[in-house]
Amino acid sequence: MNVRTRGTRRVAAALAAVAAGVAVAAAAVPAAAAAASDTPRYLEPGELPPHPTSPWYAGPVTPGQPDPLPACGGAPLPSIASHRSYGTEYDTNALQVTVVERNEQRAKEFAALLRKDLAGCAKKLMRQDPEITATQKYYGKLNVEEGAHVYGIHTTHSTVGTSDISLYSVGRDGTTVTLVRWAQMGNFQHAQVADFKNTTVTAVNKLY
Repeated sequence: MNVRTRGTRRVAAALAAVAAGVAVAAAAVPAAAAAASDTPRYLEPGELPPHPTSPWYAGPVTPGQPDPLPACGGAPLPSIASHRSYGTEYDTNALQVTVVERNEQRAKEFAALLRKDLAGCAKKLMRQDPEITATQKYYGKLNVEEGAHVYGIHTTHSTVGTSDISLYSVGRDGTTVTLVRWAQMGNFQHAQVADFKNTTVTAVNKLY
């Protein structure tokens, strides 16, 4: 699994332009803004783990599954999901996916399904590609709303020679479940775990 963001400077500029356009459109249509208050709120760029040399840029909130799906937690995501992508000027990127279920029981079961997928992700990646070596850590449960759980996945690819670190979290507030991913080149020593936990708490608190 390679989490590098290619052409990141161009991507960052495009994300910033799109985000600015969305902000102007929202300001011009107060009714749409009022309707949006009934939907889950997403992370803002400044609420992600700080990058030492670059600001974060955000794309618009988009209905449907992200494309491509995240390597971990992606398989269970339904078509009713919405998502928002983030990037920096360097090889660091992030993603938030949110799913609103019909009732709390369905949301609880979906959050458990995501956690199961994340807990077995390292083994799954190595089954899918014998050239990948993957290891993972569980960083515990966060006390926010109905709870959030944090995981770390480190992958190396023997042919390409890459080393990538990703942090994932799953959190729930009532009928709403969110999956957050942060990724960059590196290993567990480069994982911004404390910052990512703060980001996760913010993400869950902002759902409604």
